[in-house]
Order: sequence, then C-alpha cells, then structure tokens
Amino acid sequence: MSVALLLSLVGLALVDSTSIGTLFIPVWLLLAPGPVRLGRVSTYLGTIAGFYFVVGLLLYFGGSGLAEMWGGALDNRPVLWGQLALGVGLFVLSFRYDGKRGGGGGRVLRWRDRATSGDASARWLVGLAVFAALAEVATMLPYLGALGLLTTSGLGVPQVIALLAETAWS
Repeated sequence: MSVALLLSLVGLALVDSTSIGTLFIPVWLLLAPGPVRLGRVSTYLGTIAGFYFVVGLLLYFGGSGLAEMWGGALDNRPVLWGQLALGVGLFVLSFRYDGKRGGGGGRVLRWRDRATSGDASARWLVGLAVFAALAEVATMLPYLGALGLLTTSGLGVPQVIALLAETAWS
C-alpha cells in the first residue's frame, strides 16, 4: 500500500467523522445533564461503526458486480434526464420541510433524556444509531470516495477488509 493511498484514506476518514451520526449525536449524548454513561455512548458508536463496516462490505463486493451487470445501461439520455428531474423534484420538496413548524425542541430533548436515562435499553440506542446511519448513507461521500480508492488500489481482499474495519472503527 502506498503512502499516498494511506494519507488519502486518513484525510477522507477525518472529513467523514464530522457527520451528524459520528460527531453531533455522541457530543449531544455526552452533554446531557447528569453523569456520563460511557456504556451507552459506546453502544451507540459501536452500532455506527458496525453499520459503516457492513455498508462498506456490501458496496465493495456488490458494487462492482452491479456495475458489470448494468454496464452502460444507465449512461443514456433518458435515464440522465430522469435523474435530473428526480434531483430537481427532491430539491423543491426539501423546501416543504423548512423547520419553522412545530419547534420540535421538546421532542429532541425527550429523545436525549431517553437515550441517557437508566431506563433506556441498548436496543433503543442501537435503533437511534441505525436511524442516524441510514440518514447519512446519502451523504457519506468521503466514505464512498475511500471505497473507490480501495476498489481501484489493487489491494487484496483481506487488506481491503482490514482497512474497511479500521476506517469503520476509527
């Protein structure tokens, strides 16, 4: 493995670690009133890491197969226009959810209280982590870039799996 590849992966991992699921929610859980419940934060972060690892494996092993299967089928004008129309439609739809309605502050505080209270189950924290990770799948561009680098690097499968595990857990 080259130093350039390793530095690129480290840089992408640092950028990816600034997402809501890996930075904001853990800090939010740590700032809850009362004692820090390290086990709960660890459960949350472990679920996020496991999710990223599984998604990485699925994309690494399944992505190339899908690319071969579809070939150039998606590289034609009607499909590209359809993608553009879908993107514009989603952009317009995003203005419907402007955040000015209903505050939601009380609900968010109740979620944090539930996540940090002694009554909260590990299953609830895992659910929160999976929900956050699923919300991030569309925005995990640095992770997708790292997967692209690994796919084209010529490394063996055991090395790629080890690097995916390392990036998921760091």
